[in-house]
Amino acid sequence: MITPFKQDLSLDEEGLKMLVERQIKSGIHGIAPLGVTGENTMMSDEEVYRVIQIIAETARGRVKLAPDACSTSLWEAKERVQRFADLGVDYIAVFTPYFVLPKQEGLIDFYEKLADFSPVPILLHNAPERTGVDLLPETTGLLAKHPNIIGIKDGNKKLDHLAKIIYLTRNENFFVFTGKDTTAYPIISFGGAGTFTVSGNVIPEVMKSLTELALEGKMKEAEKIHFEYYELFEAIRFESNPMAAKMALNLMGLPAGGHRSPLTPLSTEKTEKLKKIMQKNRLI
Repeated sequence: MITPFKQDLSLDEEGLKMLVERQIKSGIHGIAPLGVTGENTMMSDEEVYRVIQIIAETARGRVKLAPDACSTSLWEAKERVQRFADLGVDYIAVFTPYFVLPKQEGLIDFYEKLADFSPVPILLHNAPERTGVDLLPETTGLLAKHPNIIGIKDGNKKLDHLAKIIYLTRNENFFVFTGKDTTAYPIISFGGAGTFTVSGNVIPEVMKSLTELALEGKMKEAEKIHFEYYELFEAIRFESNPMAAKMALNLMGLPAGGHRSPLTPLSTEKTEKLKKIMQKNRLI
């Protein structure tokens, strides 16, 4: 989920409440704020906790909440996990620590100690393009054995990477989600659990239908949706996420606002392409 800002780039609290209600009314299964799409690292700790507080108070238990703890160390991750849990979230997704470039052994140590500590279940979050660190399938398979690590949100685009995670964790109580809408339908077709969707900011009902149809085994119907909206899935990733997602919401007259530096608005060229795709899908 995006984080809306006002014109002065302060947190748009009323806009955030509106977006939460829109998501819940669409019938989505959960809300995942404060990842890359939510501009976590662009906000102060106080703002991060305020976002969770607003979402939890607005949702009132009607959907599951799975915010992302973006942190570079175990100590910082523990603080965020405890605060998020105190605010009433159901799960916490945890990025591989970025910038410090840990080895696989370091990732195992980090996640196992954090999972031992956490009052709520942990979801691994792998996004090598963002962090510079790739959580290998074999590492995920080992971590899946921890009782408080219940799944992974994996942004690796390689389907063989995702397929191997599903294979290695097939006997565990472990759920494999993709972080890319272009692989939402494919990953479910070979045993995945669904997607943490960016396009869901714009078309929550569509992503709900695609996911549920695929999980119910109605693959032809899910495939039809997948192909119909594939261009939009790609467009929502134009330039740097969440530039296109916010632009799409702004074009729809929904609260999104701009970006804090060094992020910039979507370019004019890409905005025109996005408009055409949204018009084709009858969104504007």
